[in-house]
Amino acid sequence: MKPILALAVSAVLGLSGCAGAGSFGAGGKTVTIAMVSNSQMQDAIALSGAFERENPGTKLKFVSLSENEARAKITASVATGGGEFDVVMISNYETPQWAHNGWLVNLSDYARRTPGYDEADFIPTLRESLSYQGDMYAVPFYGESSFLMYRKDLFEQAGLRLPEEPTWSQVADAAAKLDDPVSGRSGICLRGKPGWGESLAPLNTVINTFGGRWFDEDWHAQLTSPEVERAVQFYVDLVRAHGEPGAATSGFGECATQLSQGNTAMWYDATSAVSVLEDPESSKVVGKIGYALAPIEQKPNSGWLYTWSLGIPKASHKQDQAWQFISWMTGKPYLRMVGEQLGWPRVPPGSRLSTYQIPEYRAASKAYGPLTLSSIEGVDPAHSTTKPVPYTGVQFLTIPEFQDLGTRVSQQISAAVAGQISVRDALEQSQQYAEVVGRSYRESQ
Repeated sequence: MKPILALAVSAVLGLSGCAGAGSFGAGGKTVTIAMVSNSQMQDAIALSGAFERENPGTKLKFVSLSENEARAKITASVATGGGEFDVVMISNYETPQWAHNGWLVNLSDYARRTPGYDEADFIPTLRESLSYQGDMYAVPFYGESSFLMYRKDLFEQAGLRLPEEPTWSQVADAAAKLDDPVSGRSGICLRGKPGWGESLAPLNTVINTFGGRWFDEDWHAQLTSPEVERAVQFYVDLVRAHGEPGAATSGFGECATQLSQGNTAMWYDATSAVSVLEDPESSKVVGKIGYALAPIEQKPNSGWLYTWSLGIPKASHKQDQAWQFISWMTGKPYLRMVGEQLGWPRVPPGSRLSTYQIPEYRAASKAYGPLTLSSIEGVDPAHSTTKPVPYTGVQFLTIPEFQDLGTRVSQQISAAVAGQISVRDALEQSQQYAEVVGRSYRESQ
């Protein structure tokens, strides 16, 4: 892999780390954790007092950031060895690349020395995606694939049915029939917000199942191919005709609100969304949601593979204390604590196999738990498309350049969703971006 191009060294990070090394379990340390501000992470912050009581002298300082902001600040800090953060929330996109670059601490070394941690309990596809040369360099807090969430009651009222693995044509037909602007309800919610981890996450699965790909086997860009254009045109047309208001600025959080508050009939997104949808404290549609596999066109098993995970930057001077916190937040006792104190639907899903054997969780998640697990286990990042490709990854390409390339392309797609440019114009500009990346790989062969 090529090294990630470092972000500007002048990036303002807003925090400074504490210097000084400490031994395992030593007190008087503040561990600074950079996290994405999703609901499961907010639960961890709310429960973190239990960790501090169990580890007197160690204080936790959380930096909770939006998804796009977190990616930028964490990347800038880790790539430049800034040392601002002792624990960083990263994904299976960054982890193997950063491990290759020597930016992360080997967590398998810690896991093997921690009684009861059980590294082998992590779902194999996630464990592999977070590994480099056989060892894990981040451990999953939660894992996800993607599936379709829909209002069972609305489908029944309209006399509509969805198979367990619907096609995108079936989804589009249902969205048209359930779209009800008079009552303020859209037919479907789809991300249109710029960001390689925002709108491109669902859109890339659509491109894959429609037979598209970003590059051919020789790294020639393919974003203006008929397959990609048909997939993107379908996605943009669907969200513009029957999607949520303000789709061009809607991401995961906005769509979660739309469905949980009864303002849309369907949502295609992450399997982890159930923590919001099935929580009586935040959702008006508990018990009314049906779940189906990621919609397909040509290629089956079109769901993505993603995990928000915790890693330790090599620049941290408090690696032992950082691991203490990570092992607490990703361990089996934490999952049970969430279920018992906050409710079983709020347990971080898709990380450990043993979670799906907890009787209380199995009962609470019977509508979505087995589907979540089978979706995650069925993903094959090495064969995400119908045609051969030189990269791995489903909703992202596991190459360093994708962080910038994907963001640029997503900005073009978002403009098309907003009606500012045509899909063809968006893809022609995107093709130019991709050709620059492809050329660098051809020249290095």
